[in-house]
Amino acid sequence: MALVGYCSGFRILPRYNEAALQYALANIGPVSVGVNAKLASFHRYRSGIYSDPKCSSGLINHAVLVVGYGSENGQDYWLVKNSWGTAWGENGFIRMARNKNMCGISSFSIYPTISSDRI
Repeated sequence: MALVGYCSGFRILPRYNEAALQYALANIGPVSVGVNAKLASFHRYRSGIYSDPKCSSGLINHAVLVVGYGSENGQDYWLVKNSWGTAWGENGFIRMARNKNMCGISSFSIYPTISSDRI
């Protein structure tokens, strides 16, 4: 496989700005985010669009990767890849309510910058 680039740095998105997160995802690629994964409802998630009003942005304790977004039955969501294996959630993914800063998903968002000038 040919080398096409390297990670030359990173960009931090504006806090609590889901529009910026959506823009980066659509125009750059997957975005690493921090979320509050403390609640039992998060741990027990199996399917559907996760929306728990108790899941606040006050405690960011877990990193996940936002890989997409969509809408189902009028409800917007983020498609998020977790690191807990394919037995958790929807084959290792969770759909989290979008435009609500659910579990602090837009509290800390970061993506790598890629360069190819040294190749």
